Amino acid sequence: NCIAVAGVPRRELMDKRISSELERIMEGRQIYQAQPGGTPAAVSEESDKYLILCAAPILSDGDVIGSVALLGDMQGGELELKLAMTAAAFLAKQLET
Repeated sequence: NCIAVAGVPRRELMDKRISSELERIMEGRQIYQAQPGGTPAAVSEESDKYLILCAAPILSDGDVIGSVALLGDMQGGELELKLAMTAAAFLAKQLET
């Protein structure tokens, strides 16, 4: 489920089930970035209104405990990807202590 949401989509996404695409990305422990011309993954099963620009898994003690995803309707670049990775690493470090 989406347990923390910032910004405008808070009401629409809070406590909603994540999409199977996002779940697959998390289980694969991979970093995701929407590709130009491709179909971006939806963040929620209930709606494809919010699409993932990029996502990075939150790893704690070798286990995936979540993901940081940046949403939008345009293509994300290297800056957005690094931001998601940094946020995921920070949250993992906080959850380990």
